[in-house]
This record gives sequence, C-alpha cells and structure tokens, in this order.
Amino acid sequence: MTSKKDEIIRGLEIQKEIFGDDLFCTREDLEIKKEPAIKISKVSEPSFGFNGTEDFRSAASLEELNDQICNCLKCPLGKGRNKFVFGSGNPKARVMVIGEGPGAEEDMQGEPFVGRAGKLLTDILKAIRFERSEVYIANIVKCRPPGNRAPLLEEIDACFPYLEKQIELIKPKLILLLGATAVLGLLKKKESMGSLRGKVFYYGQSKVMITYHPAYLLRNPNSKRATWEDVQAFRKLYDEIYPS
Repeated sequence: MTSKKDEIIRGLEIQKEIFGDDLFCTREDLEIKKEPAIKISKVSEPSFGFNGTEDFRSAASLEELNDQICNCLKCPLGKGRNKFVFGSGNPKARVMVIGEGPGAEEDMQGEPFVGRAGKLLTDILKAIRFERSEVYIANIVKCRPPGNRAPLLEEIDACFPYLEKQIELIKPKLILLLGATAVLGLLKKKESMGSLRGKVFYYGQSKVMITYHPAYLLRNPNSKRATWEDVQAFRKLYDEIYPS
C-alpha cells in the first residue's frame, strides 16, 4: 500500500528528474496525514485493436499504426484528450522532428505543431531549406498533458513504444530533438541543453541533434540566436549525408 509520504517523495523525485533542483510543491503537499486504507483498482489496459492486444508492433505502415493505437488509454493523459496527436508529414522522410507533447491547438486539431510554436517551427525549417511536407513531425507523448505541463516519466514511458515504432517505419537518417523533454524521452539524457547542443548523438541508425523547443523561444527570444546556430549545423550535417 502506497502511503502519502511515499507519494510525496515519488512526486518530488519525478519533478527533480524533469526540472532539476527547481521543485514545486505547496504547504499542503508536505503535510503527511494518516489516511484510511483504500483499495487500489488496476487501471484498465488500453485497446489497440486486434482484440485489445499490443499488435501495433506488427504494423506495416504509419496509417496502420495510427489505427491500432489512436484509442490508447495506457496512461491518464488519454482520458483528458480531445484528439490523439499521432504525427504528420512524409512517411519516408529523411528528417524527423520530435517535440514534447501536444498543446491546446494541437489537442483540438489532432495535428502536431499547429499553434504559435508550430508557425515558428515552420519558419525555422524554411530558413534551413526544409518544407514541412518533406519532414515528419511527432512528439514524445501523443496526448496533451493538462495545463501544458511537461509529461511525467510514467507518461513518457507509456507512450514511447509508439514513437519507437514510428521511427522504425520511417527510418529517418536525421532526427532533430526540440527541448529537454524530447531529449529525455528519446536519448534518456538529463544534462542541460547547453551541454547537449552542438553535438551529434545516435538513436539506432539515425543521427540526432538537439535544439530548443519553439515554445521556449517564444518565452525566451534571447535563445533564438543559439537555435539558429543549431539548425544551421543540422542542415550542414544533412548536406554532408545528402550532398546532391
């Protein structure tokens, strides 16, 4: 049986893993009260099609994969969504762009990066000679976290197999990660953005580079110059792989 104290400790651990030393809690959160024992019911398993089994791993196309996972309720985010945000773009893209999770506009439209941050991303891609239609854009989680907060580790872990399968189907040569949550989700790295930018990592056969999330840039315009340096380096890497 999980106690209130255990819940508080775990909550702080999750926050520390995501936010570092900037922890957020109220006085009420720290009050440990003796509570009566309660029965914890097992969360219902999600329905993926095929009699509720996880046969999404055998999907032969992105369309088939989407059909099999779009009703997922594997984590609490599924219960609060308006639309499942699978991803969009070229199914055979050389470049894949991965962000954090859907925002309010994305949740309403069912498409990734369609709000203000999405427009900025489109402009950034155009600046380095990529059209949105030629890349594939997805997120670490496919349902909007409440209040646009960062996804919790449990939510990232629940959704990651779907992204993993998308990457397997698309086979991108290059991946651009947007923000710390995307880095944590794909590369499992918790270092600061400053220490990760400008480097090339590998995820399977894909080369990976990192820059700031467009939503972060809207709040912190001073980081736009650093982002410009990052995406220029990303384009240079692309041109080295595809010189024609």
